[in-house]
Amino acid sequence: MEPPKTARGAAAAGLGPTDTAPSVDPRAYVEAVLAVTGLIPAGHVLTYGDIAELLGRGGPRQVGRALSRSTREVPWWRVLRSGGLAARGLAGRARPHYDAEGTPLRVPAEATDDADYRVELALARWWPSPQEQTAIENLGLALRAAGDGQDTDSGTSVG
Repeated sequence: MEPPKTARGAAAAGLGPTDTAPSVDPRAYVEAVLAVTGLIPAGHVLTYGDIAELLGRGGPRQVGRALSRSTREVPWWRVLRSGGLAARGLAGRARPHYDAEGTPLRVPAEATDDADYRVELALARWWPSPQEQTAIENLGLALRAAGDGQDTDSGTSVG
């Protein structure tokens, strides 16, 4: 199967349908986000929204919240804002990881510091293999099965 051109295409292809179905257990959501983040290979990235769409639950904010509150070591720098930017305040810490992994960057000619760049999403976005797609689909199914009506933050519905 050829990879979809966008994350929304991935959802449309059945690789993680986004819907407004029942909420999920917040602990299960965090674990699923961390699991997907751990699958992203060196030199590649996903956006917060990509992960939410692949899981079929939550949105960019819920994914960001799950990553920011986790104490587990995961390659957080491989999850970006939609414009190819690292999380606010973390661009300087993320840059050495991108350089070491060979992640394609766009650095303006007038850049004055290491935090002035964007990741080239068109080149760096990760497309899961069929086996990885199956693993991610299973995470999404587990989320739906673990639903308990709680949000990943405040007790409201995720989805």
